[in-house]
Amino acid sequence: MKALFLYTELAPYVVACMQRLASDHGVDVHVVRWPVNAEAPFELGLGAGITVYDRRDMDTAALLRTVTAIAPDIAFVSGWVDKGYLKAARALRRKGATVVLCSDTAWRGGPKQWVAVAAARVLFPRLFSHAWVTGEAQRRYALNLGFKAANVHTGFYSADTAPFLAAGERVLRERTGTWPHRLLCVARYIPTKNQQLLCDAFAELCNEGAAGDWALDLVGTGELFVQVSTSPSGRHARIRHLGFVQADDLTGLMHRYGAFVLPSTYEPWGVVVHEQACAAQPLLLSDAVGARERFLQEGMNGHLFRVADKADLKRALRMLIDASDADLRRMAAHSMALGGQWSPGAWAACAYRLMTKS
Repeated sequence: MKALFLYTELAPYVVACMQRLASDHGVDVHVVRWPVNAEAPFELGLGAGITVYDRRDMDTAALLRTVTAIAPDIAFVSGWVDKGYLKAARALRRKGATVVLCSDTAWRGGPKQWVAVAAARVLFPRLFSHAWVTGEAQRRYALNLGFKAANVHTGFYSADTAPFLAAGERVLRERTGTWPHRLLCVARYIPTKNQQLLCDAFAELCNEGAAGDWALDLVGTGELFVQVSTSPSGRHARIRHLGFVQADDLTGLMHRYGAFVLPSTYEPWGVVVHEQACAAQPLLLSDAVGARERFLQEGMNGHLFRVADKADLKRALRMLIDASDADLRRMAAHSMALGGQWSPGAWAACAYRLMTKS
C-alpha cells in the first residue's frame, strides 16, 4: 500500500512516525515537503521506505503529475494553506482515495475561524474524507468544519519517544542523590514563545532571594534571540542561552535538568512537551499549551500557570523551587508514565487503520 504526505516542514519526530509506518506495516511512504525552517535546522535521516519530493521544484501541474504517478491509497494533507495541495486532494478524492486533513489548529471561536467554517463546509467535502488532529480543541474545530465525529481522530503528533524515554530511564536510574536544580526551556525565539517573560520572572525570583539555587537554560534560536539574550533579565548570571541544539544532542543533555518550562502565549500543541515528559521532567506550562491536556496533571507532574501572567508564572516557579527532591522525583516518574502512553508506533498503527478501514 502507498501513503502520500503533502507536508509543510518535516521535523525528526515526524520522520520517526513515518519510518514506523513504513517498517511496521510495509507501507510505501511518499512525502512532498517544503524546506526545513531556518530557525529549526533539523538534520533529517529518512531511511528506507520513504521517498521525498521537494515542493519548491513543483508548480501545481508538476505536483498533480507526481501525485497521479504515485497513485496513493491514502493522502495526508498538512493544513489547507497550500493551494496546490488542495488541488491534489480534490483530484485524489475524485479517484476515490482516502484523503485526510491533518491539523494542529485549535478552535478559539474568533471571527476568522467562523469565516473559515462557513467556507469549509462547502469546500471540504470535495477535498477530505477524514481529519486527523492533535487534541480536543483541534477536534472541536474539525467538527465545526463539518467532519463527522466518526471521521475525526486525535493523536496526529507524536514525539520520537524512544531516545527521550531512554534518557528518562537514565535520569531516574542514576539520580540517587540530589535532584538537579536547573530549569530547561526549549523553543524558537519568536514572540509567541514568550521567553522574555520567563527570563523576567526567573530573574526577579533570583533577585528576591526566592529561587533557591536554581538556574535556567534556554535552547533555541530565532528572530528574538539577540533581543531576549541581551535584555537585562536575559543577561542574568543564572540564565544561559544555548542556541539551537539537535534533537539527538538534546537527549544527551537531559541529565543536567530538573524540570521543563514553556511559557507560550500561543501553542496549539507542542511536541516538545511530549519529549520532555518522556525524559522524566516535571513540567511548568502556560494554559495556552495544547499538549497539557495529555501530558500534564496538575500537582502530579507539574503545574499550570495563566498565559502572559508574570505573577502566576512566578507562583508556579516557586511551587517547583520549593518542592523537595523526593517530590521532584515523583513528578518526574509521573511525567514519564504519561509520555510513554503515545509513540510513533501507536501513531503508525492509527495511520494504518485509516488506510485499511476508512
